[in-house]
Parts: sequence; C-alpha cells; structure tokens
Amino acid sequence: MRSQPLFRYGRRTLVLAAVVFAGLNVVAAFHAWRFTHFTTEAGTHTDNPEQLTPGQKLWVLLTGIENPKPVNRQRPAFPYATLHLHSPNGRLECWYGPLAHPRGTVALFHGYTSSKGKLLTEAAHFRRLGYSILLTDFAGNGGSAGNVCTVGHHEAADVATVVRWLQRRGGPVFVYANSMGAVATLRAEAELGVRPTANVLECPYGSMLETAQSRFRSMHVPSFPMANLLVFWGGIENDFWAFDLDATRYAAHVTTPTLLLWGEADPRVTRAETDAIFAALAGSKRRQDFARSGHEPYWRRHRALWEQTIRNFLPRTTNLQ
Repeated sequence: MRSQPLFRYGRRTLVLAAVVFAGLNVVAAFHAWRFTHFTTEAGTHTDNPEQLTPGQKLWVLLTGIENPKPVNRQRPAFPYATLHLHSPNGRLECWYGPLAHPRGTVALFHGYTSSKGKLLTEAAHFRRLGYSILLTDFAGNGGSAGNVCTVGHHEAADVATVVRWLQRRGGPVFVYANSMGAVATLRAEAELGVRPTANVLECPYGSMLETAQSRFRSMHVPSFPMANLLVFWGGIENDFWAFDLDATRYAAHVTTPTLLLWGEADPRVTRAETDAIFAALAGSKRRQDFARSGHEPYWRRHRALWEQTIRNFLPRTTNLQ
C-alpha cells in the first residue's frame, strides 16, 4: 500500500522537474534570440551587467536585454569613401581611407553591440603611422545589412570577405580587431583559410560558453544551467553549434604573427582565457597587458603605451613577410 503514495510522489516530482526544465528552455531560447537579434526600434542598449542595480538585473533576467541595432554616430575626420562589399552574411558597409603610398592597409573590426564608428581613434592612429585603413560594420551592425549577430561565428565570413578584397588590391594587410571581432578573426584564419600579414587582437573571449558564464557571474546569478542553455539555443536559432565557438581552439591553428592585448581589470574576459589563447597561438606572438583597464579601448587609460606597443609590433611583422 505504501508503494502507491511513493509512486505518486515520484511521478509528481518528475512532472515538476519536466515543467521546470521546459520553462528554463523557453526562457533561455527567448534570451538567446534577444541576444543575437537586434531590433529596429529606437532606444539604447541595456547597460553592461556590472552597471545594473539589483532591480534592473532582475528585470533583465525576466524580460531580456534591450538590443537595438548599433548605429554609427561618428564619421571620420580624415578623407574616406563609403564602400559596400558582399559577404555570405549580406552587404557590408565599409569606410575606406587610403593613403598615396601606404606601408600596408589595416582592416579594423569592432566588438559586440558596436560599429565601425567606435574605432575612429584607432583608425586615425594607423593613418598617422602610414597605413591605409578600412573600417567595416559586421553584418547586422551599423550600416550593414541584416539584424543578426552571432558573437563571432558568422562574422568570420565578414572578416574573410574584407581581408581577401584588400589582398586582391596588393600590399600587406593587417587586422586590428577587438572582442567579438578578435574571435571572428581567429575563426576566419583557423577555419576559413584567411592569412593576413599580422593581427592585433584586443580581449578575445575564450569560448562562447565562457563569455555566457561571465555574464551570469556579473549578474551574481549561478551560471549553470542557464549559460549552457543560452549557448545551446543561440546556436540552434542561428544555425551553428555554438559550443564549438572557441577562440582557444581556433588559436591553435593560427600561424599569423599576432599581438594580443588585454586589460587586467576586464570583468568579462579573464586572465585564464587570455593566457590559454596566447599559449595556443601557433605563430610568432607578443602580448601586452594594461593595468586598470577593463573591457574598453586601451588608449583611454594608456595612450602612450598602447601607441608604442602597436608602433613597435607592426614594423617587425612587416619584415617577416
């Protein structure tokens, strides 16, 4: 007789567990969609997790992030032309600032929820060093077509499109990319066969799972199982296996000379992730860390060191070709 109550209790527990698991998947799928699909509505992007109040964090957990398509609010002060290149992801909008007798061309790629207009300080510095520049909005961002962002996976095809277009024009081609753009660059070289002259990569994250986990930690919420479900649904909704989006694995196949930059106060990319990527890089490599800098442009706090590091790296890599 006692077995029947135990059976009913066990069945209720299983039903409850199934309902909870289904609910978690629905929430994760919703968040993944909001995270990887920009809206066309006017507004501002939700602040970074470390900037939110406890009440705002709870609201974001319940409703998802506000994620309007990034726009270019600044234009270059130097002469440039607007170009459109065709990537497998759609039409890319680029700003091309050539010099008469350049030492090469630097292709600049932005991070998540950003746009090419955020890299104008970097572009102007490369021009002063004697390099032509090409700034690109990834598909879904800025002036480029679409509204989807896969945080580095599909964007690798955009990197490949730009680098190959520049290489057909002749001369050394360098990549300067930060965060998501840096991960996209590593995948473009590891899996799509791209080989620029050299890379300058700022704060690439270790893997999609690690960056999802770091965002939950920033919210002071346990990362398991929601970070895993978020990555799973983010890949399913965008037609790729997101657990394979792994910069450390890509780095092991990258032989391009690479300068890796990282801020020691970065709340989203850890030292362990950075150490693993740097150790895995298969080609010649250098590294520069920036004290007190977070997930931000390093010239803001350390302009002289940032400029000197890049100035010293590029001539050496040019001589390697």
